[in-house]
Amino acid sequence: MPIHSETRHMPYTAQQMYDLVADVASYPKFLPWTAAARIRSTTPKGHGIEMLADLVISFKVFRERFGSRVMLYPDVKRIDTEYLDGPFKYLKSNWSFEDAEGGGCNVSFFVDFEFKSRILQGVIGVVFNEAMQRVVRAFEDRAKELYD
Repeated sequence: MPIHSETRHMPYTAQQMYDLVADVASYPKFLPWTAAARIRSTTPKGHGIEMLADLVISFKVFRERFGSRVMLYPDVKRIDTEYLDGPFKYLKSNWSFEDAEGGGCNVSFFVDFEFKSRILQGVIGVVFNEAMQRVVRAFEDRAKELYD
């Protein structure tokens, strides 16, 4: 049941950061442990867009595919992710992006998940905080690469 939540100020616009995180298909190019990504579908839903996506996560000897429902809300710059199938008991995450007074933006990120496998849960439990820092750094580095 690892949970991670943080808000960071970034020197980019909320739109730029939203676009970077919403580009799930590009995750294998920069996100640690992400071996592959496949977008199954994108469908307008209410005030947002529903994206069904599969990610393949590769960590040490483990390689697992999982499916997610990603709800994109471009007007309010929010992204909510919900687990569909794969190695987790559950997984929920959300991102929100707000332009900051004086420039840049504030990016808020929250993730809560639990693996079905006690072995996987034990492995990630040991390195969870370090793993989350690497993921956050990967998004920061990708923003620098794209926008600087």
